[in-house]
Amino acid sequence: MAQTFPHRRQEILQDMPFVADFKSRWPALFSPREVNAEFQRITTIPLTSTFMAQLDNNTTKLTKVFRNKGGTSGRKITEIMAAIDENDTVAMRRVCRLKGLAVYLNEDPNSLIKEYQDVDFHEAESEMEKTLIGIYVIKPEGERDLDPAEDIGIIIEGVAVLRDLPDVATAVVLLFGLIYTLNMSYPSNLRYTFEFFQKVLMGLDAKKLSNKVQVLRNKLLE
Repeated sequence: MAQTFPHRRQEILQDMPFVADFKSRWPALFSPREVNAEFQRITTIPLTSTFMAQLDNNTTKLTKVFRNKGGTSGRKITEIMAAIDENDTVAMRRVCRLKGLAVYLNEDPNSLIKEYQDVDFHEAESEMEKTLIGIYVIKPEGERDLDPAEDIGIIIEGVAVLRDLPDVATAVVLLFGLIYTLNMSYPSNLRYTFEFFQKVLMGLDAKKLSNKVQVLRNKLLE
């Protein structure tokens, strides 16, 4: 894949192909390992290890910022973080922080992470086909937060480009990597959340921040 990287990059930047067509020509790219490798070829930065390390390193400061958030957003963040009390794992803490981050930035994490019951899978498939960018989580009927998902995957342009991912936080990281790799625009309704991923967690183009992300970054530096 390293040898063919210049051809893929030229195709993406010049032709801007549909994801389904690009996936059919380069199927090997669509695996967690190759998404990580491709991202590093473009940026020289390791994707998953950097993202997770920076997210974990900011745990204490993010928690403090979340607790100081008032109003409706503050209540929503409190509800999200309460899931950790029932299932205090690294994966759960990470996904709660990612969801809380979106709410803090006045965006809706449910537009990024969509959960479905496995009994409604056919209905879920129909909705997935209409999804431009997002993460799906298929859960068993009557599940609890501590029950494992049946499947976690990534949808781009109605195509399931990755399936059977280990947890939601990993799916978020790989989705960010795919958007960057495929030279796509961030979803307009989640642009601040993805800007935070790119410029604060990953340190890419970090000198040009929106006011909203700059304010949050300043709070984390206090």
